[in-house]
Amino acid sequence: MKPMTIRPGVYPVGAVDWDRRLFDALVPLPDGTSYNSYLVQGSEKTALIDTVDPSKQGVLLEHLKELDIKNIDYVVSHHAEQDHSGALPMVLAEYPGAKIVCSQKCKGMLIDHLMIPEDRFITVADYETLSLGNRTLEFIYTPWVHWPETMVTYLREDKLLFTGDFFGSHLATSDLYVVDEGQAYESAKRYFAEIMMPFRTNIQRNLDKLRNYTIDVIAPSHGPLYNRPEFILKLYHSWVFDEPDSVAVIAYVSMHGTTQKMVEYMTEALSQKGVCVKQFDLVEVDIGKLAMALVDAATLVVGTPTVLAGLHPKVAYAAILANALRPKLKFATAIGSYGWGGKAIEQQQSLVPNLSVEFLAPVLVKGFPREADFVALDNLASLIAEKHKVLPMPSSWHISRV
Repeated sequence: MKPMTIRPGVYPVGAVDWDRRLFDALVPLPDGTSYNSYLVQGSEKTALIDTVDPSKQGVLLEHLKELDIKNIDYVVSHHAEQDHSGALPMVLAEYPGAKIVCSQKCKGMLIDHLMIPEDRFITVADYETLSLGNRTLEFIYTPWVHWPETMVTYLREDKLLFTGDFFGSHLATSDLYVVDEGQAYESAKRYFAEIMMPFRTNIQRNLDKLRNYTIDVIAPSHGPLYNRPEFILKLYHSWVFDEPDSVAVIAYVSMHGTTQKMVEYMTEALSQKGVCVKQFDLVEVDIGKLAMALVDAATLVVGTPTVLAGLHPKVAYAAILANALRPKLKFATAIGSYGWGGKAIEQQQSLVPNLSVEFLAPVLVKGFPREADFVALDNLASLIAEKHKVLPMPSSWHISRV
């Protein structure tokens, strides 16, 4: 089979994983994923950019054989996580002259995780270059995107940026480049929300490092390539720099319908006051969708019944998730019911120490809500709407984001 070509002498040699549905035993993959690896042939040397997940190492080897690659001089490792590095032992065995090129921190991680001998490494500094003859690789450190050792590689002569997990998307597709930007937006935002959002401030600095590079193609380690790089660059700039939108996320559990009634009332009250609401029943929720909603949200409203004097376990899980993801939230509050007492609200606040939010007074109801309770919900909705007045309304991604 004739291999696809990004540029003459630059080939995609990774693998598409159409059927994988869970990543890290946590992250849903409704659209599968890919493990992108790239071969760069220079006039004197050949480099492989990243490898693939161990489950797909046979696909990588087959692609290299299709290209009749007899020798690999360098294997650039942007990131030590096994979905990119797991096939390194196989590649090093198949190409015994190959050296791994990576950061000093990545070297230590690869030795720890994969027990690769130390003499197989070449470590490079930030902005250091490596010549392949008529092609030059420049290595740019991008720490904490999303591990401490991560870097990207700029192929100078082709203006091509290999980015590892940076700008990635969990999307299985036969298309080399982004074709459907709506689909690409959804997959890239899900990926950002689940993996990159906790590192927003680091991403801000790393976006600044890339500002002076002329980039014709962005080639990430997951998902299709971007031959219109400004598409993903503007999205990332918005996600990490912009103020949140006038969006309230309501995440709730209701055991006997009481909290659900309060949530329904709160959703309607906020909507009538001009606040966009995104509502999630936590009993059965795609956590990726919840994470995506938090990317742009200004307010989180948690709805919980009281279970054994505390939070419902699924609400506690959502609170822990929000705390880990560190979205740009400005406000948080809670609504819910109890039977005889408890400390659900105190527990909620204790689970989100990473969120720099203003906690608004909750509305808690003993038993089923009465007229005074609905008035309290109205007042809380009015307070949220007032605080959202200075925030932009959400718009279609293709109008406001790109």
